[in-house]
Amino acid sequence: MAATLSPTSVRSTTFAGPRAGLLSQSKASSININSKSCFWNFNGLKATNGTHSAFESSFVGIENDAFLKPLYVAKAKSHNQRSYTYAPPQASYKVAVLGAAGGIGQPLSLLVKMSPLVSALNLYDVANVKGVCADLSHCNTPSLVSDFTGPSELAKCLKGADVVVIPAGVPRKPGMTRDDLFNINASIVKSLVEAVAENCPDAFIHIISNPVNSTVPIAAEVLKQKGVYNPKKLFGVTTLDVVRANTFVARKKNLKLIDVDVPVVGGHAGITILPLLSKTKPSVTFTDQEVQELTVRIQNAGTEVVEAKAGAGSATLSMAYAAARFVESSLRALDGDSDVYECSFIQSDLTELPFFASRVKLGREGVEAVISSDLQGLTKYEQKALEELKSELKASIEKGLAFVKQPVTA
Repeated sequence: MAATLSPTSVRSTTFAGPRAGLLSQSKASSININSKSCFWNFNGLKATNGTHSAFESSFVGIENDAFLKPLYVAKAKSHNQRSYTYAPPQASYKVAVLGAAGGIGQPLSLLVKMSPLVSALNLYDVANVKGVCADLSHCNTPSLVSDFTGPSELAKCLKGADVVVIPAGVPRKPGMTRDDLFNINASIVKSLVEAVAENCPDAFIHIISNPVNSTVPIAAEVLKQKGVYNPKKLFGVTTLDVVRANTFVARKKNLKLIDVDVPVVGGHAGITILPLLSKTKPSVTFTDQEVQELTVRIQNAGTEVVEAKAGAGSATLSMAYAAARFVESSLRALDGDSDVYECSFIQSDLTELPFFASRVKLGREGVEAVISSDLQGLTKYEQKALEELKSELKASIEKGLAFVKQPVTA
């Protein structure tokens, strides 16, 4: 994709960041400009003029935002001239979205199409995916979009995929809990993960289909039965809980959103969602009432959207946004970025539970490290909530495992 570059004056800060080391991975070109302070802003659609506010508007968040901008090294040549070495992101990864025609799948596919790291975007669904593909194929971004309809084309969709994202399933409706979705979505996830195991067993697998507390254990058990389970590459996408926590805290405390980071641990339903407000960055003080109100709102935010849509759907747009952020983080990790951290529901030994959501460091081989320090020094409120969530989370995990292990009836 050709990009038009324009210099823009900014504050005195010069962008470099921890990703400058990636410059050596790409062939760079030199651009001479006459500006004392400037940067190039790449937003995935095209290179654009930007101001310092561009650092505050990426869907991938503060810790990921910088990667979507071209990396450069500046060196003074004269008093009024600098030379910038520009290394654009390299589109080289294949992403498959299973359930691409749905309420989450469509906006998620659009956001993934915007990524400068994606070379191929494969869209799968049981119906209506051809139109989604045709629509997205008109977007002038690097990735080639292909559509695949029905079980007979699923294997072809998955061949060679680096990241597989699974938002397939039925959405929540008013009065529904995530467990009400279980019987339908459990079967869908099981069949899709079986296909992943057979066609791209080394891919990062992102499970969005609810209830995540059960569908991730289902996926793990299926992969084990197929002999290809790698716990470092199976992720329950809980990023939406983090996105909501960051948003609600920033608004409550009048903070600059780009600076806020709240780790969220536990699971991805109701009281199993535990925002660790005491670990908020930047450090901020909460009253007991604020902690209670924020925690409950973050836990019930999905229901808030379901009720507001009054039967017309669930949290599809914010979920797509959060899932796209996790996809971008995974692609950055695959591409060699050594500074990628996200919260995710994974196989874990942080607690006595076999699966647990926490902050992890991502690398080329998946989970490189689990950040155990987040569970140290909790407040009494957080410690109590942590203990209280375990029984419900344990039951959801066991329900998922039992679903796969149950005998098949004729």
